[in-house]
Amino acid sequence: MLYAAGLFALFLTPGPVWVALMARTLSGGFGAAWPLAAGVVVGDVLWPLLAILGVGWLVSVYGAVLSVLKWVASLVFIVMGAAILRHRDADLASDSRLTQPGRWSGFVAGLAVILGNPKAILFYAGMLPGFFEIGALSAWDIAAICALSAAVPLVGNLVLAASVGRARRLLASPRAVRRTNTGAALLLIGVGVAIPFL
Repeated sequence: MLYAAGLFALFLTPGPVWVALMARTLSGGFGAAWPLAAGVVVGDVLWPLLAILGVGWLVSVYGAVLSVLKWVASLVFIVMGAAILRHRDADLASDSRLTQPGRWSGFVAGLAVILGNPKAILFYAGMLPGFFEIGALSAWDIAAICALSAAVPLVGNLVLAASVGRARRLLASPRAVRRTNTGAALLLIGVGVAIPFL
């Protein structure tokens, strides 16, 4: 229960995942946001698993991979933001490949943002051992921790996307569409620019 509360507190702390999720929801609705949330789940399972297994050599190797992933994530968000900005007058509901880059693109964006999210890395690598006696965990314990690590943020991310999606429906005028698309594009570009410095 304490660990679940810690995960919920982590979710409530705004970070790159929140910004990316809100930007995708504003530009493409809930349908564009849930694949990002699914991509985040992979990292939310991977980080605690790495923390529990304590594979030192993997973490040291992963540091270089993490650096590359930060730049990939940065590029993905900047390109997505630029694409939305170019077509900011398009209807929010239109099925444009630029404003709704697809499920796979959303999934990869979610994976990139969680793997390069220092907040998640610090929580799982630094705080997780404080919740559990790592050496005494069984395979079932590890599975339960990974499931909880995936479920709490996933539910939070889906609720956030659904809430932003409902607000998005209120923005039907062309002027509101332009402002919303511009805001979503600037959020995506902002995340892309910020990621390498986090």
